[in-house]
Amino acid sequence: MDYLLSDIARIVGGELQGADLRVREVATDSRSVVASEGVVFAAIDGKNHDGHNYIRRMSERGVEAFIVERDVELPTKCCGVVRVDSTLDALQRLAAYHRSNFKGTVVAITGSNGKTIVKEWAARSMPDRVRSFASPKSYNSQLGVALSLVMLEGNEEVAFIEAGISEPGEMERLEAMIRPDIVVVTSIGDAHSANFKSERQKI
Repeated sequence: MDYLLSDIARIVGGELQGADLRVREVATDSRSVVASEGVVFAAIDGKNHDGHNYIRRMSERGVEAFIVERDVELPTKCCGVVRVDSTLDALQRLAAYHRSNFKGTVVAITGSNGKTIVKEWAARSMPDRVRSFASPKSYNSQLGVALSLVMLEGNEEVAFIEAGISEPGEMERLEAMIRPDIVVVTSIGDAHSANFKSERQKI
């Protein structure tokens, strides 16, 4: 991806505050940031950690661009911040927009078991002449899918995107981002069934 913060603010319905910086990578885990140039840190307020608490640490590492869902004190005047109502929703909107500009074939891989193995097998089975992308590790959640999609460089011919759900309504949000050309369902079983009333809700 390659966007100005003003582009992101427009796409996700946010407000740009501070510098209008160019970003090429989204980070949500402060531990994963190695190089700071071109990185936008999206502060997710999760169950165990609140990314807003790590903004100063990220700034000290050289990160200057942030997406936040509440007002924060800018660490330096050269920083740029996109203020949104929900950071996760904003990332999903950005992912959906980025996907809409992708011209290759998108293959969504879902199911109760075996998603990651099938995704890796399919990606590695592609001929060397075909440029392909596969979502990393088990990036199949509401956040993981969004992060996977914004990693697309745009010149890939095929993208394999893993998608997983744990409660009703999640697949609709994933489908809106992925907009798959092909869907592979590995299995529908008892895994992750706690929040579902029937097998049909998993589809």
